[in-house]
Amino acid sequence: MQPVNLRSFKQKVRHHKKAFKKFLSKVEKNPPKNINAIVDKVDAEVWKEIDCLTCANCCKQMTPTFTKEDIKRISKYLEMSEEEFKEKWLYYDKKDGDWMNKKQPCQFLNMENNMCMIYEVRPADCAGFPHLKKKKVTDYIHVHQQNIEYCPATYRMVEKWMEEIKL
Repeated sequence: MQPVNLRSFKQKVRHHKKAFKKFLSKVEKNPPKNINAIVDKVDAEVWKEIDCLTCANCCKQMTPTFTKEDIKRISKYLEMSEEEFKEKWLYYDKKDGDWMNKKQPCQFLNMENNMCMIYEVRPADCAGFPHLKKKKVTDYIHVHQQNIEYCPATYRMVEKWMEEIKL
């Protein structure tokens, strides 16, 4: 497993983003019959190549959404009230109806080792990221289109899909 080079990753994204998004749109509109088998195969391959702890770009550039359950669990873990937790760390996005981090990188990211300081109780959104196998694949294409810009695992997954799926 090679460490993630974020500078190189960002250059690759800049060069291939349009082609990747176009490919994903085509897969969404006309998915191959064996797409779930392809996703399972590619998912296993990707995680042999990518070490999230050498990257943490998701924690540096994105914010999870915090559910009511997340807020309750994390505030208890931090020995704060839910209101104190929200006031200190979160803002409410009225447009989407989501609680999100006020700042980036995430306040819970240890920048020295890229580890989450609340890993045991992290938001469900973080636990599931980058959602490579979440839900029905075609229902999550729009998320992959976004995540290719932030997540080397998602980028590599789409790259491998392009090798497997001929459109």
